Amino acid sequence: MRAFNYSKTRAAGDAVMTVSGQPEAKFIAGGTTLVDLMRINVETPAQVVDINALPLKTIQALPGGGVRIGALARMSEVAEHPLIVQGFPAVSQALLLSASPQLRNKASIGGNLMQRTRCPYFRDTALPCNKREPGSGCSAIGGENRMLAILGTSENCIATNAGDMAVSMSALDAVVRIRGPKGDRTVNLVDFYVVPGSTPNIETVLQHGELILAIDLPAAPHAARSHYLKVRDRASYEFAVTSAAVGLDVQGSTIRSARVALGGVGTKPWRSKEAEAALVGRPATEATFVAAAQIALSGAKPRSQNAFKIPLAQRTLVKALRTLAGGGS
Repeated sequence: MRAFNYSKTRAAGDAVMTVSGQPEAKFIAGGTTLVDLMRINVETPAQVVDINALPLKTIQALPGGGVRIGALARMSEVAEHPLIVQGFPAVSQALLLSASPQLRNKASIGGNLMQRTRCPYFRDTALPCNKREPGSGCSAIGGENRMLAILGTSENCIATNAGDMAVSMSALDAVVRIRGPKGDRTVNLVDFYVVPGSTPNIETVLQHGELILAIDLPAAPHAARSHYLKVRDRASYEFAVTSAAVGLDVQGSTIRSARVALGGVGTKPWRSKEAEAALVGRPATEATFVAAAQIALSGAKPRSQNAFKIPLAQRTLVKALRTLAGGGS
């Protein structure tokens, strides 16, 4: 691990000024991702700014029934909060299926949004990785790629986004509130992450020194009736092979609104508005769900070891939709 300077701050503005003024500075909250990457020299900040004293831990109701989650609220707190359980069950479910109880007690919501890929080549500094060292090459394309992405990939990177919570929040129209050197701004979570293209080292729209303040979840019938389904190689403490976050508003037998996002298959949490369009106005039947699932995966580009993710992701999505419609659990 590289030697670094450590400081604490109690004001968001001070934190932003400190980090934005030093090109090699990083924020730290729970540290469950950053410290791990520092230990293996993937992250090598010269300055670490502890933001845990900032007043960003609240979970509060918004006018109209939405919820604002402070960036420093812990994953376990958010998963069990009544406003989340009742109004946004897919978010609660995704959090409870993430990591271990110990990590959920430590990790912050803002940090969870910023977690980095678990691609083995990204975490092995002896091997080429365009995400870690731009221009060095992508070892995964011709290597071990069973767990890697099939949506949003490029010839420069096929690393999978590792998140669960971000998938559920992307499906439910979350908005990220950000403070930076130029002031405050908001970004829809579906636009917060970027696909790798020719710059896989750039993963989000955050500029250096910008700090996540909170995440807003807007109330909606499809948010209150939502579900997160995760398929993994073992029953606990494992990243998704495939996952699906879905929300449905059904009147009679007709779908009035729908939300669909996939995890474990994309270089970012993969919202499928095409699948949503295929659901709205249609009957909540198995045939409708199968057709939407086929559309959701229509742009997939598998590599040598992960073509199985296409039918598996389709089945995952169909089962999640079926569960909401009352046809399975």
